[in-house]
Amino acid sequence: MEFFRSIYELTRQVRDELYTWGCGMTRGGFIVGLDIGTYKVTAVVAEIGSDDQINVIGLGECPSTGLRKGIIVDIENTASSIVEALEKAEQMSGVEITSGWVGISGPHISSLNNRGVIAVSGRDKEISVEDVHRVLQAARLVSLPADRQIIHVLAREFIVDGNSGIVDPVGMAGMRLEVETQIVTAAGTALQNRLKSLERAGLRLEEFVLSPLASAEAVLLPAEKQLGAVMVDIGGGVTEIAIYDQGGLWFTSVLPLGGEHITSDLAVGLRTPLEKAEEIKKEYGCVLPSLMPDEEEVDVSSISGQESHLVSRKSIATIIEPRIKEILSHIKKEIERSGYPGILPGGVVLTGGTSLLAGIAELAREELELPVRIGAPDYITGMRDIVNLPQYSTCIGLIMFGAKNRSKSSSKNKILEKTAWGGLKDTVSSWFRDLF
Repeated sequence: MEFFRSIYELTRQVRDELYTWGCGMTRGGFIVGLDIGTYKVTAVVAEIGSDDQINVIGLGECPSTGLRKGIIVDIENTASSIVEALEKAEQMSGVEITSGWVGISGPHISSLNNRGVIAVSGRDKEISVEDVHRVLQAARLVSLPADRQIIHVLAREFIVDGNSGIVDPVGMAGMRLEVETQIVTAAGTALQNRLKSLERAGLRLEEFVLSPLASAEAVLLPAEKQLGAVMVDIGGGVTEIAIYDQGGLWFTSVLPLGGEHITSDLAVGLRTPLEKAEEIKKEYGCVLPSLMPDEEEVDVSSISGQESHLVSRKSIATIIEPRIKEILSHIKKEIERSGYPGILPGGVVLTGGTSLLAGIAELAREELELPVRIGAPDYITGMRDIVNLPQYSTCIGLIMFGAKNRSKSSSKNKILEKTAWGGLKDTVSSWFRDLF
């Protein structure tokens, strides 16, 4: 009996391990994206079809109380917010959430360009998957401070024997393989604190994904990525910037400015509590006073809450406009700092909750001197009417990133599965040798 119980236990363990290795998905072909923001924590559950179609079936969100400007300052409160968001997503979707793709952001994020070079191995000089892996590893060899960790090494283009612009070199013949990469790094302590929050919430991490990378995945069109475009996600505590060129990430940065600064300005200017200021911003906010009629007024409660006064929407816009101009000026400086040599014909795509402010596209077009549009997640089914909004760009992008990673890692999972069952066979064989 003890022998068969041991076989059962080992089989169960192998099954669980295979599931853990299984493409970054929860059971049943579902993927979970978790966006831990300064203002709120959002979890989205999606079912992935055989054609990689994303069908959103669950959404959970709750106020975030443990972050400041994208950085975790209270692990317990952050874990509690994660648990609440996941529970709501579970209730709506009917799916037990055990793992997820988690966004990472904050002013501690930085990036740099680097090149890797190798000689192609093999007698026939045909570039293999192993060669691509080796050249990416070569690109990782950069000098970093001890407190920095690499979270992404993203290939922008491959170069074979001096021929550039190659997207996938596998199968090509060549003597020398090079790769131009964008290396994204984060503060090690920030990663550890986010991981601790996930562990206390009982969620297994599939992978940390750079939040602006995820947002760009959800809102940028392939043509925009190819021609050159800027994705700007203005969230609650931070503004995330990602520049794309020739289909790959060229530059990324995170600014410690966001919607909470606008809320604070309104609270001070209107002499009202922060909660009321946030409501006014969402319902009546506009960044261009010229768009607001003089006669339209809003009832604003005082800090004590015992009395109120009327304020025109034009006055509200005059408070919001300077802060938005400041954010846009910093965005322009970051674009210049990136050293991007082109003219960015794809323009700027604004997303995030703050991009819903009336008139922001018009003002951004004027300040940045580039074409501007508002971006929201697309190519999704299910709860499209609910999540097809700029504030859900990161979560949907995380799911898209997970789905894409699943497709690319299918061969690796087959190898892992074979290895795992091979180990089971060897172990059972050893038991029989011991018994007989």
